Amino acid sequence: MRKEWWVLIGAVAVVWLLFQLETMLMPFIAGMILAYLSDPLANRLQRLGLSRALAVCGVFFILTLVLGVALLVLIPLAVQQVRQFGLMIPGIFEWVETVLAPQIRGWTGLDVAADLDNVQETLAEHWQDAGGYLAQFLGQIGRSGAAFLAWVTYFALIPVVTFYLLLDWDRLIVNLRNLIPRRLEPDAVRLSLRCDEVLSAFLRGQLLVMLTLGAIYAIGLTVMGLRFGLLIGMLAGLASIVPFLGFIVGISVALIVAFFQFGSWVALLGVVIVFTIGQIIESVVLQPKLLGDRIGLHPVAVIFAVLAGGNLFGFTGVLLALPAAAVIMVLLRELNERYKRSSLYDADKKERRSEDSP
Repeated sequence: MRKEWWVLIGAVAVVWLLFQLETMLMPFIAGMILAYLSDPLANRLQRLGLSRALAVCGVFFILTLVLGVALLVLIPLAVQQVRQFGLMIPGIFEWVETVLAPQIRGWTGLDVAADLDNVQETLAEHWQDAGGYLAQFLGQIGRSGAAFLAWVTYFALIPVVTFYLLLDWDRLIVNLRNLIPRRLEPDAVRLSLRCDEVLSAFLRGQLLVMLTLGAIYAIGLTVMGLRFGLLIGMLAGLASIVPFLGFIVGISVALIVAFFQFGSWVALLGVVIVFTIGQIIESVVLQPKLLGDRIGLHPVAVIFAVLAGGNLFGFTGVLLALPAAAVIMVLLRELNERYKRSSLYDADKKERRSEDSP
């Protein structure tokens, strides 16, 4: 058989294994991504004089500290604000029914109040159903001890896999490089370095941008006394994985909350100022310093990759989506460059080259 057929068979086998081992692969892929993200920090600690083992332990200490602060401080506050927001929903419906609906009826002749009652009843019904579904789901997990134990084991494996991969990361990279056929090594190394540049810029840079924007929005809204400032800031920060989506979502929710809480134009102006400051910092500082022009992943491509990965492989596919999208983007650029240099793109180029040669 020709080697091309062997490559095709190997690719099909890898895809088949991904489908078959979807759930089991989750802790290994998550650990690989965490090890990849943490490797620069471990290398920096090594340059300070620590051994690799101590550097990895230092990375885990930092990650544990950050995770502990999030669990003890941020998550309880966010849960509390979600409950407070749920208590505000009846007041919002009452305002729409008594103030906004008559104005809309006077302007357009449409009776919004009747439709609003139906919406409120539907939300209340589904809210109760959601509680029932959640209780049923938790009950099934409790009854299915094997499934519950499997998921607990998978999540417990993530830090273990991350630790050992991070400990041997450099050696694994060297061993993989030694497996590449010698005549393909220069191109493979060049493409892998380009993939690493795009992927590291997106994952590490975008993660820092999301955290920084979320902190700016949360602190700014909380300082101006807006309710749910932390919750809105976290939501806007998470949505910032797509450019401008975090700004649009965050400022829309913040303006609505500020209108109902303060009822003045000054508060609305304060919200606009907070999000404007965040956008200026992102454009002037965060994007040039953390991301630059190295990413090349279009926002639509990011959304499509995440949705396609989740649809094909579930949560494992979501973890694989962005790394796969970055690799595909680099390969497409390489094909585009080779196509532009080929005679298929410009047949006259080859003729001009032969004429110019002595």
